[in-house]
Amino acid sequence: MHSILFVCLGNICRSPLAHGVALKVASQKSQNIVVDSAGTSSFHVGEPPCENSIKVAKMHGIEISSQHSRVVTQEDLKSFELIVALDESNYQDLVAMGAQNICKLGDFGYDGADVPDPYFYSGFEGFHEVYKMIEICVNNLFSVKSL
Repeated sequence: MHSILFVCLGNICRSPLAHGVALKVASQKSQNIVVDSAGTSSFHVGEPPCENSIKVAKMHGIEISSQHSRVVTQEDLKSFELIVALDESNYQDLVAMGAQNICKLGDFGYDGADVPDPYFYSGFEGFHEVYKMIEICVNNLFSVKSL
């Protein structure tokens, strides 16, 4: 069985979306894979994904409302075969924690670009744009990596 962990800052918008998209892609490809998400900060531990992430996921047939924010752990770094950071800051935090099996999601379709925090946009449109980027990159990730 393969495993992948998506990591952003608070684990309430970007990484839960990537988590949900990856589960959908794995199901469509009939792949048995463990998927999870976490954050590098403890700002939102125990909280569900933010309302706009839940909304944009539902618009694409993905249910993420049962996820809850958690902080990435040393055990995660050992147990997940692939750890995917959503931006450079998270990537650097994970490297500082000792992560070795790590990449950026933007490496799979956006020339290594960061997946921006949708809160930097105004309104719901930012979540839609971030979702589209995540969807493209996750699909490419599954095509490139043997998950």
